[in-house]
Amino acid sequence: MKRTAQPNVSPEGQEALDRYRDYLHHEQDLSADTRRNYLSDLRQFAAWCEASWTEGQEAAHPFAPTAIATSLLTQYRAYLQTVCKLQPATINRHLVSLKRYFAWAAERGDIGRDPAKAVKLVPIVRQPPQHLTDQEENTLIAAVTTHGTLRDRALLILALHTGPRAEELCRLQQSNITLGKRSGRVAIYGKRNKYREVPLNGTARTVLAEYLPTLPAHSTWLFVSNKQETLPDGAKQPAPLTERGLGYLVAKYARLAKIVDLSPHDLRHRFGYRMAQTVPLHRLAQIMGHDSLDTTMIYVQGTKQDLQQAVEAIAWQ
Repeated sequence: MKRTAQPNVSPEGQEALDRYRDYLHHEQDLSADTRRNYLSDLRQFAAWCEASWTEGQEAAHPFAPTAIATSLLTQYRAYLQTVCKLQPATINRHLVSLKRYFAWAAERGDIGRDPAKAVKLVPIVRQPPQHLTDQEENTLIAAVTTHGTLRDRALLILALHTGPRAEELCRLQQSNITLGKRSGRVAIYGKRNKYREVPLNGTARTVLAEYLPTLPAHSTWLFVSNKQETLPDGAKQPAPLTERGLGYLVAKYARLAKIVDLSPHDLRHRFGYRMAQTVPLHRLAQIMGHDSLDTTMIYVQGTKQDLQQAVEAIAWQ
């Protein structure tokens, strides 16, 4: 069942959303996408509550955190599973958003008890990861080389050979790149502004050496969009490529290469998977910017193709 992207809520419900929005904007160091997801998930829940409470009743019942019990949250979890038919990871994202909201409301004293604390997430059975094959990577680069710009080619190659997150890739500055004749590195500020340096191999150095001279000397960003941003002194410069724009570009060249459902994160996963074949896990965690080796373990899991080849090895025919 498809849900409304931005459902309407009562004025009282909107007031509750606005209070939480102000808290996220002014007191939490979150990305714009994270804030948007938290607020969207809370709006979906508030709208569902109001619709459920009003059904069969003459008077409307506006959303309020004091009216929420644990049982209602578990009903909403079942609704996301059985009616909306969302994937477990998506359901858990909604539940985590609600857990954060009710924990905040309890801390503020808006409610006496956190009803979401006891709500369990949906168990996830981790599937073998998907990643680009060698042939798909070749056709993707061929597509951007034939149909794309030098910027787009440099962007995809850097993604495939250094493995940054989408936000990290979009926020790279020219000053983050250091090129030498036989070495190079890219400085990346990742989650929670954590700093790391990733070496640049020969492929990445070659395309960057071709791309960097084409950038305006006064431009800050490595990959710019067609939009402008205003600096503190009032001057304007090209704005950085957004994560949405990056997703559009990756989808565009994937479509030309006849690759289905390719995202920027898949390029990062491709890099991690290839590196895991030769690099010790602790070094790969350092390159990928992981705080825990448990996160890095996903890159040493076999893909569906790997597992198929493994079981075929003992076939009788």
